[in-house]
Amino acid sequence: MSMPDNYSDLIVVGGGAAGYFCAIRAAELAPEATITLLEGSTGTLNKVRISGGGRCNLTHACWDPSELVTNYPRGERELLGPFHKFAPGDTIDWFETRGVKTKIEEDGRMFPVSNSSESVAACLESEARILNVKVRLRERVSQIAKEENGFHLITTNGSVWKSAYLMIASGSQPNMWEILRGMGHQIIPPVPSLFTFHLSNRGLQKLSGVSVPSAKITEANSGLQSEGPLLVTHQGISGPAVLRLSAWGARTFHQRGYLATLLIDWTGRGKEWSMSRIQEARAHSGARQVTGKGQVDLPIRLWQWLVARSGISEQARWADLTAEQMQSLSENLSACQLQMIGKSTYKEEFVTAGGLALTDLDFRTFESRKVKNLFLAGEVLDIDAITGGFNFQAAWTGGWLAGTALGERMGEV
Repeated sequence: MSMPDNYSDLIVVGGGAAGYFCAIRAAELAPEATITLLEGSTGTLNKVRISGGGRCNLTHACWDPSELVTNYPRGERELLGPFHKFAPGDTIDWFETRGVKTKIEEDGRMFPVSNSSESVAACLESEARILNVKVRLRERVSQIAKEENGFHLITTNGSVWKSAYLMIASGSQPNMWEILRGMGHQIIPPVPSLFTFHLSNRGLQKLSGVSVPSAKITEANSGLQSEGPLLVTHQGISGPAVLRLSAWGARTFHQRGYLATLLIDWTGRGKEWSMSRIQEARAHSGARQVTGKGQVDLPIRLWQWLVARSGISEQARWADLTAEQMQSLSENLSACQLQMIGKSTYKEEFVTAGGLALTDLDFRTFESRKVKNLFLAGEVLDIDAITGGFNFQAAWTGGWLAGTALGERMGEV
């Protein structure tokens, strides 16, 4: 019996990292199968191309799956098994055997030696062509129906597609979540993750560009806490410490309308340490101005702002400080209270918390527990991570495991 022109053994919806990895892996294992990748936009691998400022942060140099999963606010428990099967080392091996050499930066992020995301995108596109994966652009899926022998898809331009197997790696697309809900899946309402904080404290604006290497941020009401480098921006604060807190507190911040009280420990060492440094300066450097080079290793502009915020005059000497001023300076160093009044998406890298409920997925194969022969990976799932290549690693792992299961299943036919 002949099949219609728009029939494929496997259709992959979404031309991103997870979709490409799945299609390539399935084609390797089932070379006789017909595989088509449908992408709704005018190009594929768009997020790969903009990641890391155009360098593509492929993954992270974290080799222990038990440690790796701690970087996922949603998906930590579910990804442990998959990471034992395909982890960052496997990702690096995969790309390097195909000519994309990689390097590790000081913070553990991994990039192609070329410093160009195009080398990653070109590698994936080349592999897909070699394995005869057909890529169709401007084919945004608007309807999916499960039939007795497979799936029936309709796109917004009126195209009709049929397949025996279906992989959805469409990213954070609300229309796809609605389709999946209609197929019996639970969808966790999506909210933004990985964002910078807008602050009401306008005096901070003059400190734009100032950074500290190891701050600690606490959300006062929930107690959520994060540590790491922090950067002052013209609107508020950013940097790894902020982005981590935004990820872990994605739902908390959303529920509160992105209004929150933040406590900043600019040194990350706590109130007792800060007070001891102030007392030491008062005892041994009494004749020196407080606004000069401080006892605490902070950028001078930030230090002077904290001194002024503590009610200490520009001419004051350490010996002049009252107990109340010392206490205020210690508080501003270790628990500086700032008001969050909004957020901004981190660069071009939009990440969501939410999507297909993880209880609806078999993480051994990334197959739906609700619909047989339907597989899903990437941001369509309620999985997200902090910055550093972790979101891509979840996509590579999910795509590879789904592709493996699909390739084996199709190869048996």
